[in-house]
Amino acid sequence: MAEIWTPESLRAFEEEVKAIYLTGKIRAPIHLRRGGEEQLIEIFQGVHPEDWCFGTYRSHLHCLLKGIPREQVMAEILAGHSIHLEFPDYRFYSSAIVAGGLPIALGTALGLKRQGKPENVWCFCGDMAAETGAFQEAVKYAWGFDLPITFVIECNELSTNTPTHQVWGVPHQHITIGETIWRMYSWAEGRVIRYCYDREDWPHVGAGAWVNFDQAGQAPAGERSDVMA
Repeated sequence: MAEIWTPESLRAFEEEVKAIYLTGKIRAPIHLRRGGEEQLIEIFQGVHPEDWCFGTYRSHLHCLLKGIPREQVMAEILAGHSIHLEFPDYRFYSSAIVAGGLPIALGTALGLKRQGKPENVWCFCGDMAAETGAFQEAVKYAWGFDLPITFVIECNELSTNTPTHQVWGVPHQHITIGETIWRMYSWAEGRVIRYCYDREDWPHVGAGAWVNFDQAGQAPAGERSDVMA
């Protein structure tokens, strides 16, 4: 029987990975997450065991919620595969390349439709990846051919450590491709999901804490100044 995950147990798993990483036993990058556990649990209630999932470089929790045993997930992380977890037996794949999973997920959905199979594809990406041309093309193609795929935008409003809207020079953080897609395509309702979460005080990569500087090179008042491990 698959383990039943709660926000607390998901956070405890990431804390365990962090503790091991800080001992030096994981000799490769890791991308931890804290925040959005409730939203992920709700989303995965609609993911069936036979469905296909394509994650990003930050996919520990997706694997657990897909039903992959925690021991297998932890073993892959310890082996240095945190940012490119692959579990073919559970139809779970990921890519550490920004937007790298989008065309693969799209091709999988196209193959399923051509073969008349009932499975759905779930493709996760960050809000920065959702601003790329690859995302727009994938959604447009999926809409045009009515493919069995759901895109999930995980929005922490950051591109590594730069606010995503600043990367593109737009005036407001909520002017996003995800919302534009909803306005453009009625098909996207329920097929393009966007949820927001705070990264809290964990760094983009590794463990410890991260200091964000403004354009003048000054750390905000009260910002933690621990060195990132």
